[in-house]
Amino acid sequence: EKVRATIEENSLLFFFGKDDQEIHFFVRNNFILGKSHTSKIQIDKNNFITIYNKWLQTVKPTITIDWEIAKKEGGIIDGDFYLADLLSLENESMKEKLYVILKKDHYQLDRILDKMGLFNTKSTFFKDKQKAHTQFWNKYERPPREQYWDYILERRDLLVPQDVRERKGSFFTPQIWVELSQQYLADSLGEDWQDEYYIWDCAAGTGNLLAGLVNRDRIWASTLDRQDVDVMRDRIRNGANLWENHVFQFDFLNDSFEKLPQNLQNVINDPEKRTKLVIYINPPYAEHTSKINLIRTTYKDNLSQNKIHEKYASLLKKANHELFAQFAARIYGELQGVILAEFSKVKTLQAPNFVDFRNFFLAKLKKCFVVPADTFDNVKGQFPIGFKIWDTGQKEPFKRIVADVYDKNNKPIGVKNFYAYNNNQYINDWLKQFRNDLNNKIGILNYRGSDFQHQSMVFIQSVGETSMTQMHINVANLLEVCIYFAVRHCLTVNWLNDRDQFLHPNKKWEKDSVFQHDCLAFTLFHGQNGVSTQKSTNHWIPFSEDEVGAKESFESKFMSKFLQGKLKDEVDLFKKKKNISKQPLEFSAEAQAVFEAGRELWKYYHLTINKIEHWMPKGNANASLYDIREYFQGRNEKGRMKPNSEDEIYAKLIADLRSTLDILARKIEPKVYEYGFLRE
Repeated sequence: EKVRATIEENSLLFFFGKDDQEIHFFVRNNFILGKSHTSKIQIDKNNFITIYNKWLQTVKPTITIDWEIAKKEGGIIDGDFYLADLLSLENESMKEKLYVILKKDHYQLDRILDKMGLFNTKSTFFKDKQKAHTQFWNKYERPPREQYWDYILERRDLLVPQDVRERKGSFFTPQIWVELSQQYLADSLGEDWQDEYYIWDCAAGTGNLLAGLVNRDRIWASTLDRQDVDVMRDRIRNGANLWENHVFQFDFLNDSFEKLPQNLQNVINDPEKRTKLVIYINPPYAEHTSKINLIRTTYKDNLSQNKIHEKYASLLKKANHELFAQFAARIYGELQGVILAEFSKVKTLQAPNFVDFRNFFLAKLKKCFVVPADTFDNVKGQFPIGFKIWDTGQKEPFKRIVADVYDKNNKPIGVKNFYAYNNNQYINDWLKQFRNDLNNKIGILNYRGSDFQHQSMVFIQSVGETSMTQMHINVANLLEVCIYFAVRHCLTVNWLNDRDQFLHPNKKWEKDSVFQHDCLAFTLFHGQNGVSTQKSTNHWIPFSEDEVGAKESFESKFMSKFLQGKLKDEVDLFKKKKNISKQPLEFSAEAQAVFEAGRELWKYYHLTINKIEHWMPKGNANASLYDIREYFQGRNEKGRMKPNSEDEIYAKLIADLRSTLDILARKIEPKVYEYGFLRE
């Protein structure tokens, strides 16, 4: 009992598997000959979020408070308790302006000055007499260096769950894009624009988008949370170029404009002044149809529970699921004439779900640049975020813009055409005409979406049910399915083409038999062709037994006969399908190189399985490309195919095949644009 309190107060407790990084740090910095004191883990702006995530698991459950009520009634979040811990010395918070203060063995919150000038506070304690709290913070050096305090407080927006960050719009705009956007505003509105225009950031967060603006008489900033208002006002007291009474709490998707400061109301209520108002925002990007939100039903409902969602639902339709679309709708519908300068996804320009939005939002797009989304905090996807300058006073339906493109280092890397696809048919509309009820199915095409974002969902398998749209493949539609497959996969998916739409082609492809056959070759040897003997008969072997040295007859000779124009059993279909050849198919030199590389791989596989060695895995003579890959690469403990093989000969052969396939893809690519599957 005598030593128990000392041990609990001073011991450093680590859990193997969960705290491995901390263990490595502790050993590396403390197991040193002659070292007389213990070095704790330093906290800085790069790791305070990582430590917060650990704090959530260890300390938060021991605090006696109803978190939902605290958030609803007082706007207090668990991150405020973490900041009270983090910015403390000997369990005493060092910043009095925090919303929660740590006082040795308890927290104080809702600190209000009463009539006598004394603080009236509420307190909350620990469920476990502060044991978990003590053991957790024993590992870290508190507080961080003072140079990090302001940064950590400004980034309170990161100390909330991901869904709340998205809903509130806490996608902290990197300074390089803030500066670039203001340069584009100057180019579009004139170099004296800050003296001639008014500026309102109605989704300001902690106000970083306004950094660099000089005329505070003409700048307003509003945000959803009062804590963010307090952060901005604290920054003003430390030199930020804003007026305190121009910074205010305002729920843009719910509140009436009558709640705005009178000087801002004077601007929006004057038609002439309103044309000189720039709504300058990086609004929230959340949508309640994303995969994760389909599970979070409460979050999905919260997105819909605002007045703007209800007001514009019939006009925006599917686009109304997106918060940034709701912001744009209110600005266009109720602040007609303003300049809207906004960061957002390029869905507004391209996505099929935004056709109704584009029919409603008839503002003139004056300028646009795009940057990688993952340069923004909290954004992990590979897609473009655009900065767009709209003149809502000029009615002009969006059709096309040539946008400047910048890489993650703010280096210009060219331009990109963005199109509205309002009156287009898409590639899936084209594919549907080739559905048929013929038997003799040789596989299934799975597909979803008509853009690059869904490329991984376009694949072929033997049989099976998935959540994707499916089309049965047989001799009557084989070439069209392969054209679809090759067109979708011959171009590399990247952050910039994420939302480009594949379209219904013109008729030129019908007369280009080499293009059709190149697409067939591409499909036969592509990694997304998942046909396997494990599910059913493999009809996709492009070689004869003699060509690859097989020791037994293949169960299906369909594909090799199709390539040779020898499908006698399907002669009745030739009358219905003119492009089924009775002659050997002609292939380009690039496609022939793919066949050669594939043949060498098949030959090596059959050579390997024909060896009579008891220790070798048993092969299947009818193996598909997928089966061959699985044979040599094996699977990991999670059941996934390993990316590489220890067999050096196989590794070279599969690399050669992929190399020739890449060359064939470059051969097919120009035809994709020529035949209208994509726009340049």
